[in-house]
This record gives sequence, structure tokens and C-alpha cells, in this order.
Amino acid sequence: MDLYSQKSNLKLILLLLGIFIGISTVLYTDHLANKMANEEKYKARLWAEAIARKAKLVRYTKELFSKLAADERRKVNVYAQSTKFLLTVNNNDELTFFNDIITSNNDIPAILADEEGNIVGARNIELPKGVRTFSELPADIRKQFSVYLPIVVDAKVSKSYIYYKDSNLFTKLKQTLNDLLETFISDVLLNTASTPVILTDEKMNVLAFGNMDSSQMIGHDAEMQMINKMKSANDPVVADLGEGVMRFIYYDDSSTLKQLRIFPFVQLGIFAAFLIISYFAFSNARRAEQNMVWVGMAKETAHQLGTPISSLEGWVEVLKETEGIRENPQILDELQSDINRLSLVAERFSKIGSVPQLIPENVKICVERNVGYMRRRASEKVIMTVHCPDDLQFKINKQLFDWVFENLIKNALDAMEGEGRIDVDVTSDARNVIIDITDSGKGIPKNKFETIFEPGYSTKRRGWGLGLSLTKRIVEEYHNGKISVKRSEIDKGTTFRVLIPKVV
Repeated sequence: MDLYSQKSNLKLILLLLGIFIGISTVLYTDHLANKMANEEKYKARLWAEAIARKAKLVRYTKELFSKLAADERRKVNVYAQSTKFLLTVNNNDELTFFNDIITSNNDIPAILADEEGNIVGARNIELPKGVRTFSELPADIRKQFSVYLPIVVDAKVSKSYIYYKDSNLFTKLKQTLNDLLETFISDVLLNTASTPVILTDEKMNVLAFGNMDSSQMIGHDAEMQMINKMKSANDPVVADLGEGVMRFIYYDDSSTLKQLRIFPFVQLGIFAAFLIISYFAFSNARRAEQNMVWVGMAKETAHQLGTPISSLEGWVEVLKETEGIRENPQILDELQSDINRLSLVAERFSKIGSVPQLIPENVKICVERNVGYMRRRASEKVIMTVHCPDDLQFKINKQLFDWVFENLIKNALDAMEGEGRIDVDVTSDARNVIIDITDSGKGIPKNKFETIFEPGYSTKRRGWGLGLSLTKRIVEEYHNGKISVKRSEIDKGTTFRVLIPKVV
């Protein structure tokens, strides 16, 4: 009992220690994962704020460019009016004034042509040699100067046309705006937070996406499914690019953040699996070690009993020739009976660890033989009864199965302390012979129903705790049966149930 209690306490301590280590590790890992997750979310928030600010910058830049474009147009109109007046006025002072306005244009490319398309003059552009009319200009130059409608200079006598394009400075600034828009989209799609993003217009048309598997964006339904999923996770970033152009940026948590969230649970699962595997591995190793101990002990016991039994049998033969002993044959009979019993015990131990030979036997004969043997050795105050059908048969090894009965009835007698009742009831189902052995002893606590079959557990002060463990081994390992405590009540009794496959 003390040995088993110490072993149970040690198991409990190791289990609690393992649980403490596991929980501590998981909690600390969870703390680190949450910390990293917060950093990831912080990066994503900074990214979203940066995108929103950059969208404002783009909008403000476009508004500035609109103002610059209007200013360009105004300058061209001034240039055109000055050209018109230059062609019509005769006053020298006014002529000088308007000529100064025209010559002060050092940035806006302009071409002056008459009604027939002949180029009269050009400003801030170097025309190809040999070109005399507007239609003779290369196609790319004509395209550049056809973006805006020409300004008509009506000099009453004739009309002239001023073709112009954006100033060199404005063109460079516009290229900067295009670069800004490109970097805006690039910053949206390729963000440092590795956040999956989808960029859409006002009509939910997907313009671009990044940090995502392209297979998830095949077809409109798949796109809308991903957009709705992202919308449920985070509010979209609205980017107002000016001039009524709106862009919506949907984003989700990064794959790293998602993995960090589930990592503690994965670790807990791995730890639990490790504990379970370790438990079964150690249990199997311990069981194998116990089997070796059982077999070795049993074989050695049988070997040690063999020599004195053989010697005793020789002395019985000698005593049979002795005159005084021949007059009292009952002494020899009892002595021979005990020797036979010792031989049976030795035979039982010799079969441990070997494959037993199972032979069909009538259940009632087997039960009554074992109950009768134990009845002769029990107190007269113990009543034993047997209820068993006549025609049931099962396959057993006689020597080993008799040992099962002997152990169970001995335990019942010990529990009753020499006075009470033992009932053996035999029934059957479709597969098994069912043997219930009920005593009126002191009972077993419910929390010990499984423990009593463990090696080393005993309620007797001088017990070794091997009887029921050996019984369970014989029933389950050698006869493919099952043994359990069917029911038990303190101070009222216990019923053990044994199931053995029957012969059909």
C-alpha cells in the first residue's frame, strides 16, 4: 500500500510539474506572440495612416496642378491678346509694351500660324528644319500641341492661331505627379507590414492587389468575397485623390500576425501530444518491464519449488514402507494432497510467460470444482452458493483459470473476515460466459475500482498486492477475457465480474 501510494504521489507530482511547465511555457509564448502581434498591428495602423496622408498629398498636388493649369491658360491668353494687339496697333509705346509681354514668355511652348496653316513664328520650341506649315510637323509634336484648342487671334484683316502645350516646368511637375501616383499605388500594394491589400475604385472594381495569392482573386465573386472578408476585419482606408476620384483600400491582418495568434495553441497541442506519447511510451516500457519481472519471478518460483517437491514425493514413498505410518493412511493421503497442491502451484508459475493451451471445458464443472475446493478450506460461517447452467462451455487453461477463482474467493473471504456469504452466478450473452462473484464483505471505494488491479496495491497490512494483478493478467492476456468490479458498497459487499469467450 505504501509503495503504491508513493508511486501514485510521484506520478501526481510529475504530472503537476509537467502541467506547470507546459502552462508557463505556453503563457510566456502567448505573451511574446501577443507582443509581436501588437507590433504587427501597430505597423499596419501606421501604414494605413501613411497611406491616408499620402492620398491627401496626392489630392492637394492635383488641386495645385489644376490651379497651375488654369494659370498656364491665363498666361497663354495674355500671350495671345498681346500677339493680337501687336498685329493691329500702330502706337510705338503700345507696340513696345505688347512686344515685351510676348518676349517675356520663356517657358510656355507656342506656335503662331496663319489661316492657311503657315507657321509665322514659334516660341520656346525648336522646330524641325524645313517645316513651314503646322501640318508638316511630326505627328508627336502635332499631338502635343493639339491637347488644348488653339487660341484665335482675330486681327480683322486676317486670323491667326496660337497652338500651345503645357510649359516645360508644368510638364516636369506633371511627371512628378505621375510618379507620386505610382509610388502611392506601390506603397499600397508593397507595404512593410506585409499586409494583404486590395485597391478598388468607387464602383468596387479591383484595380490592384498585393501580398495575396492570385488564385484567391480569380473571378468577380472571389474578389467580392475577399473584399467582404477584409471589410469585416478592418475598416477600409478611403483615399480622396481629388477631382472626384476616390480609391478604397481594403486590408487584412498579415499572415505572420495570423500565425502568431494560433502559435500558442499549436504549441499547446504539440506539448499535449508529446505528453500523451511520452505517457504511452513509458507505460508500455513499464508494462514490458513488469512482464519480464512477472515471467522471471514465476519461472524462478517454479524452478525453486521443483526440487523440494521431488524430494517430498520421494520421502512419501519411503514413509509408505514404514510400519507406523501404514497404520494411519490418512496422514499419507493428506501429505500427498499437499504435495499435489504444491505441484499445481509450481505448474501454474511455470506457465506464466508461455502461450497457454486453451481447452474447452464445462463451465459448471469448473466453477463447482473451485468453489468446492475453497469451501473445504473456509470457515463454517461462510456460505457459498453456485448458480450455473449445465450446458455452457468455454476455452480455458485449467491450471491458470483455477488460480483466478482461488484468488477471487480468497479476497472475498478476507473481506468478510471469516463470516458472510459468497454467491457465484453464471450467465452468458452472445459472445461471453459471464461469471459474477459476490461477497458480503467490507466493500471497495469507487475511486479504487481500477486501482485494486495495479501491482503493489493491497488493503492488507502484510499483503504484496499481487493477487488481483495476476488475476487480471491471466484473464485478459491469456484468456482474452475481461475482469472488473461490477459494483461495490462500503460494508455491504462487492461483485467481481469475469467475462470469458464461450464455445458456441
